[in-house]
Amino acid sequence: MEDLLLLIHRIPYPPNKGDKIRSYHLLKHLAKHYRVHLATFVDDPDDWQYVPHVEALCASSHFARMRPLAARIKSLGALLKNRSLSLEYYRDAGIARWVRDTVAARGIERVLVFSSAMAQYADPYRDARRVVDFCDVDSDKWRQYADKKSAPMSWLYRYEANQLLRYERQVARDYDASLFVSAPEADLFRQLAPESTAKIGHFNNGVDTDYFSPEQAHASPYAAGERALVFTGAMDYWPNVDAVEWFARNVFPQLRERFADLRFYIVGARPAPAVQALAGQAGVVVTGTVPDVRPYIAHAAVAVAPLRIARGIQNKVLEAMAMARAVVVSPQALEGIDAEPGTELVLAEDAAAFVDTVATLLAGQASAADAIGKAARAKVQRRYSWSSNLACIGENLECS
Repeated sequence: MEDLLLLIHRIPYPPNKGDKIRSYHLLKHLAKHYRVHLATFVDDPDDWQYVPHVEALCASSHFARMRPLAARIKSLGALLKNRSLSLEYYRDAGIARWVRDTVAARGIERVLVFSSAMAQYADPYRDARRVVDFCDVDSDKWRQYADKKSAPMSWLYRYEANQLLRYERQVARDYDASLFVSAPEADLFRQLAPESTAKIGHFNNGVDTDYFSPEQAHASPYAAGERALVFTGAMDYWPNVDAVEWFARNVFPQLRERFADLRFYIVGARPAPAVQALAGQAGVVVTGTVPDVRPYIAHAAVAVAPLRIARGIQNKVLEAMAMARAVVVSPQALEGIDAEPGTELVLAEDAAAFVDTVATLLAGQASAADAIGKAARAKVQRRYSWSSNLACIGENLECS
């Protein structure tokens, strides 16, 4: 097998959040076809226990310790250099040395970059075939943050949106292929970087439908006599925080008035203080880290994804669909997912629509939600296979 340099901004294990799900399956796929040399960061102390699991998939590897608070402070230095804060955040001399030595020792001719901020380590190697999986248009996510915040944070976020887009365009122009998580994401970037249109493509995320299966038995985590709405995700991620705050304040109280047995379960690791505060609201439960999200999905009456800020594909939606749950989504959460509203999931465009659609599912015959759930799982099984979606990676790495 040929050697491949793989650069990932966060250790790709465990696959318990969106980017790590994608990067883990990507690493597994590449390890079947290449000798993979991986450089990555570890930003959660708990994740050091998983280093041996990742090392076993690689010919060689380098793991750099990331201290998020220190990195955030360091990134502010980018303001003095007219650079992207994200690049400064992920700048590490140890990774740069390891990459330089590995490329020289192995004569590496293929490089795959996962996320734009890691491209800085591949920029010097113009003779290699370089492919970048941007996943999302991160610069547009910063733009959305700016639109939701007031000064001075809005100014800082808009600065980063502009600086990061400039770098994203540079990478897309200089590299051999630029890939995204969905067709809409790729289309957006074509509008932002028209000079690189011919080299922009995408591959969808997949779902392990054997793992996320309604056929597996899970004991219910819910109390007897209660019905649950469930939201899953990393709860220190601001778009998730914003989503559950909005839902808990603008949708759930009205539903609670109609259905006294209803609870809103917020399931995910590292809940931010704003999320923890929601536990003081009647009927809202914040679980924090759980060993397995599947029981919460399997026994929920309805899964909700009321995101107002989103880029790419929402794995939380695909996983609930795979488990044959009826999912109610916002337009932002639906973007990039090939599913038919009203048949394979339910679309709600504002608070009133969320109240009406969720209430209809709760009050209606169980068969209606079951029909949506069955159609949802069938769609995921047809459309979201990791093996088929990852096939394009080799094509892009080997194309001359």
